[in-house]
Amino acid sequence: MNETNKEYLLGADIGTTSLKCAVFDTDGNLIKSVTKDYTLLVSGDTVEFPADDYVKLFKEAYEEVSAGIHISALSIDTQCETLIVTDEDDKPLMNAIVWLDNRAAKQSEEIKEHFGNKRVYEVTGQPEITATWPAAKLLWIKQNKPEIHNKIKKVFLLEDYLLYKLTGNFVTEKTLQSSTIYFDIKNDCWWDEMLNFIGAKKEWLPKLCDSAQKVGVYKGTAVVTSAIDQIAGAIGAGITDTSVVSEMTGTTMVVFAPSETIPEFNPESIVPCHKNYDGNYCLLSWTPTAGIALKWFKNNFCENFSFKELDDIAKDVPAGSNGLVFLPYLCGSTMPKYNPEAKGAFLGLTMEHTRGHAVRSILESVASMLKANLDYLGVTCTEIRSMGGGASSPLWCQIKADMTHKNIAILENNETACLGSAILAGVGVGIYSDVKTVCKDIVKIKKIYKPSGMDYTECYNNFLKAENKIL
Repeated sequence: MNETNKEYLLGADIGTTSLKCAVFDTDGNLIKSVTKDYTLLVSGDTVEFPADDYVKLFKEAYEEVSAGIHISALSIDTQCETLIVTDEDDKPLMNAIVWLDNRAAKQSEEIKEHFGNKRVYEVTGQPEITATWPAAKLLWIKQNKPEIHNKIKKVFLLEDYLLYKLTGNFVTEKTLQSSTIYFDIKNDCWWDEMLNFIGAKKEWLPKLCDSAQKVGVYKGTAVVTSAIDQIAGAIGAGITDTSVVSEMTGTTMVVFAPSETIPEFNPESIVPCHKNYDGNYCLLSWTPTAGIALKWFKNNFCENFSFKELDDIAKDVPAGSNGLVFLPYLCGSTMPKYNPEAKGAFLGLTMEHTRGHAVRSILESVASMLKANLDYLGVTCTEIRSMGGGASSPLWCQIKADMTHKNIAILENNETACLGSAILAGVGVGIYSDVKTVCKDIVKIKKIYKPSGMDYTECYNNFLKAENKIL
């Protein structure tokens, strides 16, 4: 494409404590990015943020990142479950209730008692009923803030609110609504029975749209619906069918797996099923600790070592760390086994073990968690796209490849959520024909780690045996 005719797309990723706007050309090259950090208002179980500050910060970032560039289209992915309610003049009636907020624990139990986990899962894909879900938050407002509840005219999630403030159109997209537990993911409609129970009116809710749908214009830029942050990140990593999944080893570990169906309800499973951008579904699993376990060890026992130096001292240690097993449950366990009271531990320590053994056992434990989660999800992929800080460790990537018997692919572009949103923006205005085609064209693989034949069977079994002692 001639440079003078080149078009640009903006993808925005609104996280829990920061937002990032990134501009890409239509070949997927990152041109410019801006990050804005913010601090949440936390008091006990309540976690809030002024709703209009999200808009202010986004508009500031947009102005900075678009200076001197004409943006053809933009799309915004956000965290799930952050709730905003407004009055008849579209003014927020209270701060945004951030997804982390747990004030509605009592209300979540009331919903569970009335509907049961099986019924909620079969309609919404959510196997648990927790205080973080917007349905529970709306019921909390009804029961505890009737003066606010009586004034509600619109109910937004975070992406919805930004779209409304940019375009004036009251719209939402289906992936974002999956975890409200008042959206029917099979029939693509609001769940009347749940709305009635929590005291919410259907007219309070925005129009349901697909991902990659143009919904308005902001300053000459087309505004297009995106998807939840994990789905946008998966698109930016080129995850477009069931043959490839993604794993992100950052502070925590998140595994994303596309699915053509909603798995049957399993009372022992807590894996959520979301609507995917393409009308199909996706499964998400996560662990509370992953990369943070290595960071904890580095900060407390290897203060003068870089992460690369930790790799160097661990790479010559034999696979299995001579029987040393680390359990990375420094913040409890979620999947595959739920135990918030679980603790971390080194098991099998002897005089022969060194700092290098300890580091390698941490890397192997996270790789074991990855394998356990893939088995738990029933994933039969051929390749795993690896993201997050863990992807920068060649040793860790190779251990994961050998542990899972899958190729581990590392991406050229680290801003996968922003790229995924930019791709959806481009599809929404016809620059790209469809997500799958453009991902093949512009998502670039930096390196692939293939299974070397190293046998990790004993290492993995040792991890499972040790895990069974505390979970």
